[in-house]
Amino acid sequence: MYVERFEEQLLRGDAAERPRGPQYLSRFERWDDLASVRRRPRRRFAAGEVELYFPPELYPVVRHPLVAAKGSTVVKGLLLQRLYDYLEFTTELETLAVIPVATKISRGRSGLHLPGRMMSDAYKIVTDEAWHAQFSHEFTCEIEAETRVPWSLRGSCAPSAFLLRLDEIRGRLPHDLRGVEGLLFGIVSETLISGMLSEIPRDDRLPLSVRNIIRDHAEDEGRHHVYFRSLLTHLWPALGRAEREAVGPLIPEIIYAFLEPDYAQTACHLRDIGLSGEQIDQAITESWPTDRVQSGVAVAAAQLTRYLEEVGALRDKGTLAAFEEAGLLGSAYEMPGGIYTKVAR
Repeated sequence: MYVERFEEQLLRGDAAERPRGPQYLSRFERWDDLASVRRRPRRRFAAGEVELYFPPELYPVVRHPLVAAKGSTVVKGLLLQRLYDYLEFTTELETLAVIPVATKISRGRSGLHLPGRMMSDAYKIVTDEAWHAQFSHEFTCEIEAETRVPWSLRGSCAPSAFLLRLDEIRGRLPHDLRGVEGLLFGIVSETLISGMLSEIPRDDRLPLSVRNIIRDHAEDEGRHHVYFRSLLTHLWPALGRAEREAVGPLIPEIIYAFLEPDYAQTACHLRDIGLSGEQIDQAITESWPTDRVQSGVAVAAAQLTRYLEEVGALRDKGTLAAFEEAGLLGSAYEMPGGIYTKVAR
């Protein structure tokens, strides 16, 4: 089993037979001086006079009349649970999605012919992401101890929605391409995550410690964004025509896997505050109407869509049709909630 795991590649086949990508320019030359794990102190939660735990604009269900009628204490509690969800999402994203991909890259098991410096930098990404997972977990524990309000989903057997969505996507790939969805999800998540992280630290309604821990994360993710954009320029040209035709139409689903709200998670919280099943469905549906979710995902993913266009991914008719059907080729709206939205006050 262990030798099999060692030999397993994310993209199967002989990497030496695939085309080489462009020149790689590292953004990690000053990693020892800039990485949060090297230079930032461990953030300690201090509630003080807390107005909000999480921006309500990013969790619109708390403004739904059925929820608002429960009172400000309930709303504040739901925003605390949303902060817990966000921290747990970070931990699961790093440990279960990004670190495994970066580890494979660092060990020369990506299936791509990558420059040595690019593989070396992947080790730094593994270190960064492990630190992000660790401080998110420890910060959750500190908040629970300080507020004496536990994360209501602790001990739940339900994984985050993005994991279930990725499993479904993987199951529809040809067997010899399973693994490439991990590379693509790494590219999607690492090029999009800075969108949310750049906004929250500016929201002075939140505890300073919350803003600081997210700011630390954001600074690291800026470097990761550049790295994974470069990875895309190596991945796409290396795929054969049949591989592109099989993988390309699934990219919109990978984008949605990352960006779409976790409705099941929200439903659990609404059940905890006493809403009925019918009320839960109403609150979720009306807080995240399909057209607004679609347009919001399109806005959040616009930069990544441009990167994909630059490498030629949208030249395939099937891929282009999938992007059009998913509404990812342009939108004038922003989604009020989900993973990524600018805070408008």
